[in-house]
Formats: sequence, structure tokens, C-alpha cells
Amino acid sequence: MLNKETADKVLTHALGVGANFAEIFVEDSFSSSIGLEDQRIEGVGDYASKGAGIRVVYGETTGFVHTTDLSEKGLMEAASTARSVAKGSPKSQTRVVGLSKRYTSFNSETVDLGYFKQRAKEKLTLMDDIARTVDSSIVQVTSSMNIHGRRFILANSDGRFVDQSTSRSRVAIKSVARGDTGLQTGYEPVAYTVDFEEFLDMMDFEELAKTASQRAVVKLAAKPAPSGTLPVVIRKGSGGVLFHEACGHGLEADHIKKNTSVYTGRLGQTVASPLVTLVDDGTVSKQWGSYAFDDEGAEGRYNVLIRNGVLEDYMWDASSAKSYRKETSGNGRRQSYRHLPMVRMTNTYLLPGESDPDDIVAHTEQGVYVSRLTGGQVNTATGDFVFGTQEAYLIENGEITSPLRDTQLIGNGPEVLANIDMVGRDFDMIPGSCGKNGQSVPVGTGQPTLRISGITLGGTADV
Repeated sequence: MLNKETADKVLTHALGVGANFAEIFVEDSFSSSIGLEDQRIEGVGDYASKGAGIRVVYGETTGFVHTTDLSEKGLMEAASTARSVAKGSPKSQTRVVGLSKRYTSFNSETVDLGYFKQRAKEKLTLMDDIARTVDSSIVQVTSSMNIHGRRFILANSDGRFVDQSTSRSRVAIKSVARGDTGLQTGYEPVAYTVDFEEFLDMMDFEELAKTASQRAVVKLAAKPAPSGTLPVVIRKGSGGVLFHEACGHGLEADHIKKNTSVYTGRLGQTVASPLVTLVDDGTVSKQWGSYAFDDEGAEGRYNVLIRNGVLEDYMWDASSAKSYRKETSGNGRRQSYRHLPMVRMTNTYLLPGESDPDDIVAHTEQGVYVSRLTGGQVNTATGDFVFGTQEAYLIENGEITSPLRDTQLIGNGPEVLANIDMVGRDFDMIPGSCGKNGQSVPVGTGQPTLRISGITLGGTADV
């Protein structure tokens, strides 16, 4: 894909106008997917992509060019265009130019896509059968499996040369139950940064199918969720998305630089309960957001963002770190060679505490137990957020009782962090996909069971 001799020539050429920095990012990737819907194979597809992105920084301006011509001549042409864009653009501007639309396919000899589809079909069929046996109310089952392979080589004018290959595997199942309350859905995804063979060994496909169907069946008896402010206990795992959205994005240094984060200028200040230690960690073995090197060639790292309630650091890519005379935290990520890197989370999670998870529920006289959160959105400038619940129950007299219909949690990130008053000693993580500025990357989120002393629920029943 790219050798050091060619990289040196292209970088030297890119720097020829007196540029401050130059980078070559060459990527070869593929994905393959297969789905099963109502016992029929659907959504079979393969995708391959190969190309290079060249970035040149001249003063405060950046020129970025992507191309599918990976010959030395093609890379030199891209470097010429990138340096011209960087030098010729107005101050503090970034321009992106695509040079070629020629398609180059992934070398399929490195992965047996036929084998993947055969084994995936077997497992999806098994999950479909198991999911339908959970209860007669199950009327629809949809599942999918996909694999992704990516190799990139990065070379830059700081002398960094990185060659990294990554494999990812994912499966998801959705069961739909019909009852007196209409249709109810249970959804369960599992994903790891491992190759497909290891993924097959790690997975319990039968248990995954049962979990999705049981979640749908339980919701058939669900009552309207309460409205108003109540204590909320969030089960280990899925609540991590709350921290990803409610404060994680606000701790990305590009938001700090633009003064669009509620956490700007608050390093060293108390921003959360002393029970809160929040980490972003790209080194967690096999998790969905993990890697050895980020997309700027920096090593993945374990970064403490909030320690015992005190804001300790932000997340940095190379550009934002340079502006603040900091060191990159290994959080420079990009969706593909067609995109510029930016500050992104990896695996963001809350460290376990000392409380027994059962005691957290027992010490909550009245509230809501959230077993599964879904996606949400946040205003990074104010910290205000909204999240959906996928599985939740009433807590009455310290016990989990009636299931609740899907509702919303509405709050403010700093306020919720301050209102965490119990943190369990258990822990779990789940995979997710994070979108930002038109780019999507895989991430992990996680947390122990915890209690928020008060948060607004958007239900319809009286408290």
C-alpha cells in the first residue's frame, strides 16, 4: 500500500511550499453483511474501499485531498493539490478536495466472505428459531451479522510511520411481540474488535436471542411511565451511553477550543459527584472502540477525564493538542481515508464503586429502574440532554415491580453527574456507533449499576 521510500518522497514534496506539517493516510477496507427477516435471507452485501488522504497544514490553513490512485505519481499529484489548497486558502480555513472516482476493490484473498456468509446464516437461523420459542406472542424476528476489516498505513512529517490492521465483528437481533398493548420490541446487539472466528467462539447466540424476545414479551404488560422528577437506578452497561452523550462530547477538545462546551475552562473544578471517575480508554481488550493506534498514528491510551468528581483533562487529537501545547491523548479518529481526523471518544465508561447493586435498589423507596437505555442527543454548550428507555421498571418500596412503557430521561449533564449518589461494584460495556460532523465511528460505553437521586422522566402517569 505504501512503503517508507515513497512516503518520504511524497511528504517532502508536500512540504515544498514551506508547510508546517504533512500526512499521508492510506486505507484498504471491506465489510460484509447478511440479514435474516421473518426466516428469509435479506440484506446480503459486500463493500470495499481503498484510497489515500493527504493533509497539508500551512500556517492556520489545512488542505486535504483524497484519491484512489495509490501509485507514486498519483500520491505526488494529490500532495501537490493539497499543498496548493493549504497555501492558497484564506487564513484559518480547511478545504477538502476529492481527486479521483476510480474504484479499487479490497483484496478478498485475505478473507473468505463465502465462509462468513455460510456460518452467519447458520447462527442467524438458530437465533430466529430460539427467539420464536420464548413465547407465542413473538410475531417477528429480524437479525443481522456483519464483519469489517481495515488496514491503514500512516506516515507524517513528524517521522511517524504506522501500519495497523483491525477486524471487527457484530451481531444484532430484534424481536417483536404482539399483545393487548399492541406491538412491543426487544433489541440486543453484541460487537467486538476481533476476527470472525474468535467472535463465533465468544458468542452465546441462543442466550442473545432469548434476551431480545424476553425483553419484548415483558413490555406487553408495561404500564405508562411516570412523569416528573424521580430517583432513577440504571443497570450496569447500557447507561454508559448517558455519559457518552451527556458529558463525553463536551470533553472533546474541539468543543473546548470553540467554546461550545459547558466544561470549557473548568479543569481542576468539581463537575460531578465524588463517586464519579470517568475514563476514555482505547486500550480495553477486544471492545468495540479499541485500537492500538488512532487514525493519526498516536497510541491508544487510558485517559482519566473526571477523577472523584474533579475535571482532570479533555480528549485531544493532534490539532487541538498543538493549539494548547498539550500531548495528543490518542483520540484522533476518522471514518475513512476520505475524512479528516477529529477528536472522538473510544470506550467511555464510569469506574465501579463500592455499593452492592441489590442494595442500590433496596435503598430506593420509590423510583424507576432502567435496564436498557437507547440513543439520545445533547447540546454540548448547555449540557442539556434527552435519552430514551428501551426497558424500564417501577421501583416500589425498594423492589423492582411493574414494567414500564418506553419513555425519556430529560436532564442536564453536569446536574446529573452531581446527583449520582450510589455506584455499584459491578460493571458491563456495550457497543455503539457515534456520529459527529457527518462521520461515524465505532465506540464502547459502560458503567456499573448506579443511582441518580433525581432526574426528569417524560412519561404520562402521575408520580
